[in-house]
Amino acid sequence: MVRKISGAFTGGALGALIDSVNIWALGQTGITAWLGIGLRPQFTPSWLYPRLVWGGIWAMLLIIPFLRQKTAMRGILMSLIPTTMMFLMVFPEMGMGLFGLNAGLLTPLLVLLLNFIYGMAASFWYKSCA
Repeated sequence: MVRKISGAFTGGALGALIDSVNIWALGQTGITAWLGIGLRPQFTPSWLYPRLVWGGIWAMLLIIPFLRQKTAMRGILMSLIPTTMMFLMVFPEMGMGLFGLNAGLLTPLLVLLLNFIYGMAASFWYKSCA
């Protein structure tokens, strides 16, 4: 069980790191601005650390035994739970409105895509460890 917990948390932290680098790079290169999305985070420890921790915590959902043979689908489905939290709780608390629409109409699509990548990375890592 320790191996499963460790693998899930590490996979989630790795997925969150990939997600964080992606959104930071998209902001730095101007792609988010070009798409009309007002997300341009600064790559600082205070921004990155909570993302890594929460990424690891959310990936604990991978321990639940479902779709064991469909690793990518499992990761995508797992990623929908933190995505929903972002849309309904985090973005509104940040003043970006439901689904982050105040940051741009394509914000929900970008978050969904990046979280799919996060979920797949976490799921494939977990599968290799468990």
